[in-house]
Amino acid sequence: MTEKEQNVQHFLDLIKKSRRGKFKIYIGMSAGVGKTYRMLQEASSLLKNGIDVKIGFIETHNRKETVALLEGLPVIPRRKLFYKGKELEELDVQAVISLRPEVVIIDELAHTNIEGSKNEKRWQDVVEIIEAGINVISAINIQHIESLNEEVKRITGIEVKERIPDRVLQLADEVVNIDLTADELILRLKEGKIYTPDKVQTALNNFFKSDHILQLRELALKEVATQVERKVDNEVPRSVALKHEKLLACISSNDKIAKNIIRKTARLASYYNSKWFVLYVQTPHESSDKIALDKQRHLINNFKLATELGAEIVRMESSNIAEAIVEACELRKITVLCIGKPHINLFRIILSTTIFKTLLKKLSSSDTDLVIFS
Repeated sequence: MTEKEQNVQHFLDLIKKSRRGKFKIYIGMSAGVGKTYRMLQEASSLLKNGIDVKIGFIETHNRKETVALLEGLPVIPRRKLFYKGKELEELDVQAVISLRPEVVIIDELAHTNIEGSKNEKRWQDVVEIIEAGINVISAINIQHIESLNEEVKRITGIEVKERIPDRVLQLADEVVNIDLTADELILRLKEGKIYTPDKVQTALNNFFKSDHILQLRELALKEVATQVERKVDNEVPRSVALKHEKLLACISSNDKIAKNIIRKTARLASYYNSKWFVLYVQTPHESSDKIALDKQRHLINNFKLATELGAEIVRMESSNIAEAIVEACELRKITVLCIGKPHINLFRIILSTTIFKTLLKKLSSSDTDLVIFS
């Protein structure tokens, strides 16, 4: 792209951004902290101040306090669909766009839409509404963020199926943390303000353990702090090196923890607000006609995950993996190289060659940091 084309594209991007609606996300460490309640409070306040605000989709979970706040707020009727013999309801995206309220409240950002919906996920509905110039206020729990999936599973022992890509958070103009102490949250649970009485003890024995809540609270606080820091970097003029970081995650077809490497690199890239890449070096014995189908499937899934998290995929063909890594770092001016810890195949291959010393020397001379993930 020529300099002239780049200038034109930059101007078009500015125009597009100015037409976008504003996006605000409330983040909580778990269900019951009060995200929906806070959104409805804000909606009431906006309405009293003459703002055309409407409820696009709110999930009250039959909580009395939340239901009470809905009274008097204009609600956009939900779209009804039949699925497996049942009538279900979804956010009516087209109705929201047609009515064009100044602000629309849309709950549960990570929700998976009913089969047959235009978009697979609710966050995609929200992006469509924002691009139509409508301001959106939404909410999500920390465990639904893609790059935190493994961390949440480690803490709680539960794998959360409904997730949003980190880039959705990066679209937000404001990210607000709804915070409670572990004791306050457990008290709310025992008082029946989160789940019905028959579900309280099960929740206390599983997700709502004090140590789980503390760790999830820490994740939520860190996430919001990262988003605020990104906003400062983008909007407050200052010379900081963090803006210039470029990360490269190295994976192999045999890498069973590739998803972990990808997610952790995504977290670093999110923190640095930087561009990042995922590198796969295809050796001769893994050419398209020789690679095993299970390895090929594993690679495709990892490439898809990396792309969803905002990475650019780099594929190189070489019989020498270490040299290919050095070349990729030099070509893309990589400042942080991310690999898995020594027991994985990729690292063993590097260590088994004299090229590893060359790799370290190159990284040192180019001020490239080497990060080894557990």
